Amino acid sequence: MLNYEVDPALLRPFVPRGVELDTWNDCHFVSVVGFLFLNTRVLGLPIPFHRDFEEINLRFYVRRRADDGWRRGVVFIKEIAPRWAIAAVARVVYNENYVARRMRRRIDLDNGTIAPNGSVEYSWRDYGSWHHVRAKTAGEARPLVGGSEEEFITEHYWGYAARRDGGCVEYRVEHPRWNVWRTTEAAFECDVKRVYGQRFVEFLSAKPASAFVADGSAISVRKGTRI
Repeated sequence: MLNYEVDPALLRPFVPRGVELDTWNDCHFVSVVGFLFLNTRVLGLPIPFHRDFEEINLRFYVRRRADDGWRRGVVFIKEIAPRWAIAAVARVVYNENYVARRMRRRIDLDNGTIAPNGSVEYSWRDYGSWHHVRAKTAGEARPLVGGSEEEFITEHYWGYAARRDGGCVEYRVEHPRWNVWRTTEAAFECDVKRVYGQRFVEFLSAKPASAFVADGSAISVRKGTRI
């Protein structure tokens, strides 16, 4: 997870109706997130050749006041996956901006987990060249610290997507708290203008405000409802 502080004016055109921008220490962030789906099921059923695959997404953070209090969530600006069927289902069911691209990964594992002082890299091919997000880990994974930036980035349990008719879809994302590794190096090598648009060039070409690697877990994404 590579996290960049941005001007909130950059994000406002992407904010769905019914939610507002969320901040940590009065800062607004976008994150470039690379991760691996394993043993994926749709409505409880495994889909052949679509169970294990990579994803890269660009996201930012929002919140909505509901009857049970503030719901903190994310909005995806763009999501990249290697399976056209996954992209198509996400576009139809959640109206998410998914595209299908050739992808690959390289993860330095130690007994099934990322090795201390290991590395993680996710790549995708777009516009005739390869783009990369990578990080090197430092030490052992550790629990999240309350009030930390890592907690803010990872502890958003709702997803929000604008509908074509101007409404908004809300869906719950369930997972336990993750452990995180600090990083000694992190890099995002991408033709930002072509992949994400000119408006993101200034921010995503800068050094990230923070970078860390999370261990991940089992995750459930619930059916969306209109708000």
